[in-house]
Amino acid sequence: MCLSVKNLTINNGHQRLLSSLTLTVEQGQVLTIMGPSGCGKSTLLGVIAGHIPPDCHYQGEISLNNRLLNALAPDKRRIGLLFQDDLLFPHLNVWQNLAFGLPSSVKKPERKTRAYDTLAALGLTALACQCPSQISGGQRARISLMRCLLAEPDAILLDEPFSKLDKDLRSQFRDLVFQEIRQLNIPALMVTHDQDDVPPDGQILHWPAPLEEEPSYA
Repeated sequence: MCLSVKNLTINNGHQRLLSSLTLTVEQGQVLTIMGPSGCGKSTLLGVIAGHIPPDCHYQGEISLNNRLLNALAPDKRRIGLLFQDDLLFPHLNVWQNLAFGLPSSVKKPERKTRAYDTLAALGLTALACQCPSQISGGQRARISLMRCLLAEPDAILLDEPFSKLDKDLRSQFRDLVFQEIRQLNIPALMVTHDQDDVPPDGQILHWPAPLEEEPSYA
C-alpha cells in the first residue's frame, strides 16, 4: 500500500506551481512537505485528493495502492483530507461528529461507543455532548482530525493540522496522530512550515524548488 505521484506538474492559471514531481509515500510513513505560506502546498494536496480549483490544471499520474486516481471523483479515492480549518457539522454535537466519520459498516450501537473511546484517548470525554460552537478552536481541530482518521481512509493528507493547537497540546497530539497513522498503516502526506511538526526521522520534501530542478528531500 502506497501513495505515489509521477511526473506531476501543476499550473495555477499562468503560474507554474510545481514541475515534474515524483514521490512515493509508503504505508505507515509520514512524508512532510516544508515550505512558506502561499507557495502552493495546499493546492498539491487538493490535486491529489481530487479537489481541483477551476483555474488549476495538472499533468502526471496519481495512484494509491497501484490504482490510478486521475479520473476518479474525490469520494471514490479513499483519501482523507484535513484542512487547516475544522469542518465539523454545527448541528451535531462532538460525539455525533465523530460517529459520522465512521465507515458505514460500523453499526449504530457501536458508533457511539467508538466515538466515546476516541474522546477518552484525547482526554475530551467531558465535551461529548457539546456543540462545536461551545468548544475551543484547538479542541475542534483535534475532533476534526480524529473524525478524519475514524473514516479509515487508505491515505491521509494533512494541511498544517497542528497549527491551531497551543504549545502544550501540540506535542502530545502530534504524537497521537502519528501513532494512529502507524496503527492504520496508511501513507500520510503532510504540509507545514514548522520544523517541529516533522515526525522523528521523518522524510522532508523542501518546496518550492527551482522549476528546472526536482524538489529536494532531506
